[in-house]
Amino acid sequence: MQLEFHKGNSGATERSRRILLVEDEQGLRMVVESELARAGYSVEAIGNGLDAIARLSKERFDLAILDVTLPGKSGLEVLQFIRDRQMRTRVIMITGMEGLSVAIKAVKLGADDYIPKPFDAEYLLTSVRTVLKPKR
Repeated sequence: MQLEFHKGNSGATERSRRILLVEDEQGLRMVVESELARAGYSVEAIGNGLDAIARLSKERFDLAILDVTLPGKSGLEVLQFIRDRQMRTRVIMITGMEGLSVAIKAVKLGADDYIPKPFDAEYLLTSVRTVLKPKR
């Protein structure tokens, strides 16, 4: 994995945005959480799909960043949970799994973006900004 560090531009818009990061690989989860926080986002990071569903049932998040392969419930199952309940939570899927079929399934289920691993921090932050940009 290649994560490059940068100096974030914290803005009021980012600060008010809540992100749920769901990644089972602890090292990656910690680095991505740190980069998102440095960019000014409020981040809650957890390591499995069951905890993600529990958090989403109790709290509102502007964005969920979901690894496809998670213990408990997969990222695709968490995405389905979000869409079945018509939550306004936007979703970015991340995965190390190869294959276009997973990306197509994620998009059909309503993912707003799909990022293959490895990715660098700036690529992820660009996706986050794009997905959270208000629609006109």
